[in-house]
Amino acid sequence: MVETAPRRVDAAADFDAFFLEEHERLFRALYFVTGDRRDAEDLMQDAFAKLWERWDRIGTMEDPTGYLFRVALNGFRMRRRHAAVVAAKVIPGLEPRDAFGDAEMRADLRTLLRLVTPRQRAALLLVDLLGYGSEEAARILEVRPSTVRALASHARSTLREAGGGDG
Repeated sequence: MVETAPRRVDAAADFDAFFLEEHERLFRALYFVTGDRRDAEDLMQDAFAKLWERWDRIGTMEDPTGYLFRVALNGFRMRRRHAAVVAAKVIPGLEPRDAFGDAEMRADLRTLLRLVTPRQRAALLLVDLLGYGSEEAARILEVRPSTVRALASHARSTLREAGGGDG
């Protein structure tokens, strides 16, 4: 009885067939997740490269496609976490909001707004906060456009003098 060597599957051909079968589905899924064609392509290439490195084990798995998608999505999550860490270090002001600081800011804002008349507050709100033009704000307040401009200007001047910024 002659023993025959186990049949060796051509790993490269097997991987090529797997790639041709799955690359478009993976790309679409990654494009859906990232919203960016280049990011999806990079993640797809990284995932296939990682699979190729271990194809001798992965190629025999029951569901190598599931493993491929898991590797690709893990790559996306790692990139996103890394970007968040870098952004937190590079971009100032991305610290978590302080609820007490927000409350103090609202109290300070109320104090400043009490320095101007209700009509000035209304004009300032319509023009500066809501972005209405003086004609539209005048129609809402039932005054002339020049009155809206004067009210808003006086309010800004009062707030500047009180230390409320450049407004």
